[in-house]
Amino acid sequence: MQTVDLIINARWLVPVMPSQQVLEDHAIVIKDSRIVALMPRLEAKQQYQADTVHDLNQHCLLPGLINNHAHSAMSLFRGLADDLPLMTWLNEHIWPAEGRFVGDRFVEAGSALAVAEMLRGGTTCVNDMYFFPEATARVIDKSGMRASLGMLVIEFPSNWAASVDEYLHKGHQLHDHYRHHPRISTSYAPHAPYTVADKTFERLAVNAEEMDVSIHMHIHETAAEVSQSVEEFGVRPLERLKQLGLLSPRLQAVHMTQLTPEEIGWCSEAGTHIIHCPESNLKLASGFCPVAELSRHDINVSIGTDGAASNNDLDMFAEMRQTALLAKAVAQDPGSVPAHQALEMATINAARSLGLEKDIGSLEVGKYADLIAVSMDSVETQPFYDVVSQLVYATGRDKVTDVWVSGKQLLKQRQLTTLDERKVIADSQQWSRKIQQAEK
Repeated sequence: MQTVDLIINARWLVPVMPSQQVLEDHAIVIKDSRIVALMPRLEAKQQYQADTVHDLNQHCLLPGLINNHAHSAMSLFRGLADDLPLMTWLNEHIWPAEGRFVGDRFVEAGSALAVAEMLRGGTTCVNDMYFFPEATARVIDKSGMRASLGMLVIEFPSNWAASVDEYLHKGHQLHDHYRHHPRISTSYAPHAPYTVADKTFERLAVNAEEMDVSIHMHIHETAAEVSQSVEEFGVRPLERLKQLGLLSPRLQAVHMTQLTPEEIGWCSEAGTHIIHCPESNLKLASGFCPVAELSRHDINVSIGTDGAASNNDLDMFAEMRQTALLAKAVAQDPGSVPAHQALEMATINAARSLGLEKDIGSLEVGKYADLIAVSMDSVETQPFYDVVSQLVYATGRDKVTDVWVSGKQLLKQRQLTTLDERKVIADSQQWSRKIQQAEK
């Protein structure tokens, strides 16, 4: 009998790959941070002996969700300026608040709040974009979560960097420091076409190839952004990026609510990944990403929450449900984005866009043991006909009971194991008082 680290027995197991598969009364077997077997629980009991065994007889096991676009530290601005247009929200509220408060300690506290929220909601990996990413990295490292951290680039000075050269220098320091980390990777994160110059984009395109990293950017978020680009550059933002050589499998294009058929064709041909943020787009009235049409063109679409300042949560279960429902309304087709596709968008599709599909995004032998357990025995999930349908349309993040990343348990029966929840809340309340006082 082979000795392993962990066996988790569950009533249902949704591996995501192969697509639409549901395994009943199965076990997942884990050793040295990776999955070594998925098999019926009786066979696992006969073949393996584990240091720890969990019997989750009313639970569903599935891959950890991947929040593919977030500004984690902005959780400290949650509810600061609601119900406003995007540019009013940015220019008159968020950017001034960032100028006053954002620094290493702010980002560390905000990231801790975000990571705690995400872990409790079943998110095991985040694709983050914000200032002072080294502070976010410390929180990720301590928490045991997984992350791709953006090397932010923007033309104007901030509290983190005074010039493009300094942004790049600090980003490269982050990349070099974490390049061999088992859970932290990096990508370039130019803010948006309207805040980054052509010369900077050209540098990023070359550097991304040399460093083998992705480029994570807001694109076509609003109609106003597109109009502004036509006025300033004579072309829409995506065409400008195409001319600059940015459209490629390295590009993670966030939002993409304003797309023409020709632009969809460009993204399909280039292998560009698109990250859909339905709740943030709805709250800011930014527009609708044509998810069903993108899928028909075989474009890889994943899901992100955006920041809690514009959402106002980091709830990937809510985003999955909103993605499926909104896609049906936009396409006027109830068959658009069925439940299993929404789940894939929050798991394996996101892993593909990060270049991590060989390691995470599904429960397969050889992949890291990043998985979550969802209780399925409550009033809200009865009666029970289809597991994936229940996960996407009826289940909430409050039903997530346990979370593992690389086989390490980070949430145990709703309790965080690596972060001090009381300290996280106390720190966020302290920052809230400072921010609230300054807003008066």
